Amino acid sequence: MTLPASYWQAALRGIRCRCPRCGEGRLFRKWLKPLERCPACMADLTPQRADDFPAYIAMLVTGHLMAPLIIALSSDFQLGPAAIFAIVVPVALVMMLGMLQPAKGAVIATQWWFGMHGFVKERLPATPGTTQE
Repeated sequence: MTLPASYWQAALRGIRCRCPRCGEGRLFRKWLKPLERCPACMADLTPQRADDFPAYIAMLVTGHLMAPLIIALSSDFQLGPAAIFAIVVPVALVMMLGMLQPAKGAVIATQWWFGMHGFVKERLPATPGTTQE
């Protein structure tokens, strides 16, 4: 088990739906339901309070990526409203659903890294000349 050296390493572990502490154990037991403990390092994951924040992240990213697509479809192609709707809605749904679990993993990793909501703030021993945040 190796603690992450930086916040970005912990966040990447969360995005990959892995324990932010060890990177080995899985983070979720169901689609959006986190495990109570990491099966690899036994880290307590119950303090996480992701709530609605992952959904807001997914909506923000989806909206910013879909806006250019909608503009391009409506101005560059001779598509009617029904055709645009038939393209945009499924793409947006897939993007939203595909982003929710990684976004929740990143939020949990952020809470773990910064010691929020009852998580224990853990760090590797500092070596001279390096920063950890």
